[in-house]
Amino acid sequence: MGKLTQPGETMPDATPLTPGITSGRLSAETLSQNFDDLHPAYAPHEAAVAADRCYFCHDAPCITACPTDIDIPLFLRQIQTGTPEAAAKTILSQNILGGMCARVCPTETLCEEACVREAAEGKPVEIGRLQRFATDTLMRAGKHPFTRAKSTGKSVAVVGAGPSGLSCAHRLAMHGHDVVLFDARAKAGGLNEFGIAAYKSTDGFAAQEVDWLLKIGGITVETGQRLGQELSLDELQNEYDAVFIGIGLSGVNSLRAAGEEREGVSDAVSFIADLRQASDLSGLPVGRDVVVIGGGMTAVDAAVQSKLLGAQNVTIVYRRGQDQMGASRFEQDLATSKGVRIVANAQPVAIHGNGAVAEAEFEYTTTKDGTLKGTGETFRIKADQLFKAIGQTLEGAPEALKLDGRKIAVTGAGRTSVKGIWAGGDCASGGDDLTVTAVAEGRDAAEDIHSTLMGGK
Repeated sequence: MGKLTQPGETMPDATPLTPGITSGRLSAETLSQNFDDLHPAYAPHEAAVAADRCYFCHDAPCITACPTDIDIPLFLRQIQTGTPEAAAKTILSQNILGGMCARVCPTETLCEEACVREAAEGKPVEIGRLQRFATDTLMRAGKHPFTRAKSTGKSVAVVGAGPSGLSCAHRLAMHGHDVVLFDARAKAGGLNEFGIAAYKSTDGFAAQEVDWLLKIGGITVETGQRLGQELSLDELQNEYDAVFIGIGLSGVNSLRAAGEEREGVSDAVSFIADLRQASDLSGLPVGRDVVVIGGGMTAVDAAVQSKLLGAQNVTIVYRRGQDQMGASRFEQDLATSKGVRIVANAQPVAIHGNGAVAEAEFEYTTTKDGTLKGTGETFRIKADQLFKAIGQTLEGAPEALKLDGRKIAVTGAGRTSVKGIWAGGDCASGGDDLTVTAVAEGRDAAEDIHSTLMGGK
């Protein structure tokens, strides 16, 4: 196996053919091109033409398909009539992280799939790109379209500065409450900052959006504060009038395969986070032969970015059929277009190698009576780097809170089993682990918290 370099260390004359895990496989120019914006922004004229394709349905199915209930026909008409900033306010009144959601939301399986144009022509209105055009226009102008209400004298602790926490904090601040936003990491943003493929969110957009969101005022951000360590739920309850928990899912599921502890095996989430925070992509090590186990968006993001960093062979292996992958068809096609191979109906059996991973062994699977079973037939794939992307688990949930399965149990707009504590986003039950859903849950919990603090039940 070739030399394993450390972040920032480049192996001289490394290429995609260099064995082992090494950095510097591609030139800085090629890396810059590879990680350029996945969806180029619309110019104003292009946006007006694209918006004009909308039928402006009175019972628009795209609104129903949007987890945040944005009035899509209205904002498209506002773009069409040359008022993109008004369109942005329409979007942001429902989804304060509309800029990021326009970049990462799987619109192809939500609003655009429901678009009447999709049914009639197989080509929907490009709602996501139009949403980005509107929100980017407003943000570039340095404007914040909402004003803070008169102070209520109430204070709320929001634990977790990801999409649900940011959405909750902003809506609470709008209502005049004082909010302290805590996060375990050194930067706010959650998965928007640390868990999204770099080509989906370029030029530090996630951090820019957080800074813009905070312009509402009334929100204090405290980083390096982890629930159960620096933060105590009891202390938060005593100090604040309400608590919202949006801590996401920080644990990583185990492969439960022999040899999982070998060098070169790691979780895809950490790889994506390292890539997102890297100041120089040429210093980020990647294997020549990369295997990613999983079938969701994280698996695709890790696989595609491995290829873009210069890996020669990248394979996604998923235990069920390709039609059951969590990643959308668009994401799957994106992966294959970049040279990623997808192997379906195979589950990991063992990781082989002398200290470091050299091969991954899999067993073919079949589904019988709804149950996944191994066929007994195995095969191996060469690998010097293997990423686990088989789902994340809840860590750090307070023992006082009732769980529903492996997530915090909630009813209504995020109410937990403990009075005065709400939860939302990936850590709470009932959601589908999408950024846009987390935003909706944070917003709705904030409205319920506000109603409760102001005398509601």
